[in-house]
Amino acid sequence: MIRKIALTAATALALSGGAVLAAGSEGHIEDHAFSFEGPFGKFDQMQLQRGLQVYTEVCSACHGLKFVPIRTLSDEGGPALPEDQVRAYAASLSEITDKETGEDRSRAATDHFPESGLSNAPDLSLMAKARAGFHGPYGSGINQLFRGIGGPEYIYSVLTVYTGEEKEEAGSPFYGNTPFPGGWIAMTPPLSDDQVTYADGHPSTVHHMAEDVSAFLMWTAEPKLMARKEAGFKAVLFLIVLSTLLYLTNKRIWAGVKGKKTA
Repeated sequence: MIRKIALTAATALALSGGAVLAAGSEGHIEDHAFSFEGPFGKFDQMQLQRGLQVYTEVCSACHGLKFVPIRTLSDEGGPALPEDQVRAYAASLSEITDKETGEDRSRAATDHFPESGLSNAPDLSLMAKARAGFHGPYGSGINQLFRGIGGPEYIYSVLTVYTGEEKEEAGSPFYGNTPFPGGWIAMTPPLSDDQVTYADGHPSTVHHMAEDVSAFLMWTAEPKLMARKEAGFKAVLFLIVLSTLLYLTNKRIWAGVKGKKTA
């Protein structure tokens, strides 16, 4: 049985931005190569499944995904779990109160993930889009144009770059974390090597687990990313063809006026 990390109330402020000990500038976020980046990038199905496992066995102890329907775990372009596994996974989660009967029942695939277990624990459904890892210069957004917003990189960095330093402020412990604004965070290091055992035999180092759960949280924030890229690619092709036809048509219509012979 894989143990879950039970975070304290202060720890629950983890990724929300509310755990800053002292005001400071944004921490430095290193760029990280995720499979879904770029115009032709795609989510890695196995990575999303591993990220779901990390979330379930570690993060869900405090953090929820209340905006994510459980049934989407079987969607193409996402974790793509078989429907029977999705139903079994839903039933394994905490019970939900039926709105019609007012009675508690097992969670179904048509329900959403549970909410955060602590009142001050931020929901992670949209965290990968709510946090920007790259900025400027001078607020121009140029870095974001070329490197993306950097939400997954932000989550990955916060989960992995702890300095090992600790201090106490107002009776609450804080931990050195270079990427976090101000350099101190209330979340204890949530990941440790071999904390989970992946079904596919993939290494479960802190690096890999942070990478997997960051990719999974990007999917929860943008589940239709692949469909959006496909639609955008088709739209660009259509505009190229349309522009070419309009150019040739315009050239032919005005050929006589410009003293050129038509074909």
